[in-house]
Amino acid sequence: MTTAATDAESSGAHPRFAEALREMGLAEVTGRIRRFPEATRTAAEAAAAIGCELSQICKSLVFAADGAPVLVLMDGASRVDVERVRQELGAGKVTRAKADVVRETTGYAIGGVPPFGHRTRTRVLADRSLLDHDLVWAAAGTPYTVFPMEPKTLIAHAGGTLVDVRERTP
Repeated sequence: MTTAATDAESSGAHPRFAEALREMGLAEVTGRIRRFPEATRTAAEAAAAIGCELSQICKSLVFAADGAPVLVLMDGASRVDVERVRQELGAGKVTRAKADVVRETTGYAIGGVPPFGHRTRTRVLADRSLLDHDLVWAAAGTPYTVFPMEPKTLIAHAGGTLVDVRERTP
């Protein structure tokens, strides 16, 4: 069995994600992955299971910008403003990606998409709100696993561009 497979098995992380951590020189993160008996598919479920603020959850959301997949990293307490994403990308149309596109693009199912370690390379936008915390929690490739990371480090490893794309309340 490979090291990544062993790491994934012991941590509960998705094998692709465990391999990505190893390849990125982040193998130590595997030891910080938390596995839950119940799925944490939503940010609220994850925050409750971890015992952190909702905004400390880093959601990995896939959108289609003129048909091309784009990953948006957003804090768990906020919603993505699709119009702001469209403007940021200079796209004609931006919509939420369908489940099959998310899986095809990232290699993971909705509810478990990590911020990096995807099947294909996509453009990544990271909302500035993630920087409001010293530590954020993101999915480790399954709806049952999460990992902690300093936001700037997470965004850098995801290849993200810092933007302001969250909905504003009037």
